[in-house]
Amino acid sequence: MSQRRALGALFALLAIAFAGVAYAALSSDAGQARRIVVAAAAAALAVWLATMAARALR
Repeated sequence: MSQRRALGALFALLAIAFAGVAYAALSSDAGQARRIVVAAAAAALAVWLATMAARALR
């Protein structure tokens, strides 16, 4: 059971990190298409990891 909680905490930490990457991509000075692609990919990974964290911590 403790490994499951540790895995949930890891997934939650990674989800927060990818959400930060998405935010940083949107607020960068790169081209608009590049910002949107990177932000969308990072946001999708963040949501996926957040759902995995929620299942593991349940």
